[in-house]
Amino acid sequence: MAGHGAQKLFGIFGGMGLTGTGKGFDALGYHPGKVYAVICGLSEFLGGLGLALGLFTPLAAAAVIGVMINAMVTVTAAHGLWAPEGLEYNMSIASVALAIAAIGPGRLSLDRPFRWGKGGWREAGVALGLGGAAAAVVLAI
Repeated sequence: MAGHGAQKLFGIFGGMGLTGTGKGFDALGYHPGKVYAVICGLSEFLGGLGLALGLFTPLAAAAVIGVMINAMVTVTAAHGLWAPEGLEYNMSIASVALAIAAIGPGRLSLDRPFRWGKGGWREAGVALGLGGAAAAVVLAI
């Protein structure tokens, strides 16, 4: 996920950068596109890094879940569940983020000393609730 965010934010790894990604977001109905490209790029980049490092894990999972919900609603839902561009990939990413929040980020995580570093139902609920609420706000706007 951090790589996807870096594509949007910095134009690396074959990405289009903010200008190109912003045009894509405009075409999807997100106006102004460049602002939403920044929001999406930061959510993917920071959410991906947070999950990889085990840093603020429930918030990182929420960022990833929120982006995946938006992707499912605006892009992949029209392609069905199993089509090459279907929902299953986005659902898998969101599920993994939720699972990491639920089971905890692991022994080597930066969250290890904190309560949320051990995972649990509360952490999973925070990740799913915040991610879903953020996605709903973005979709409503």
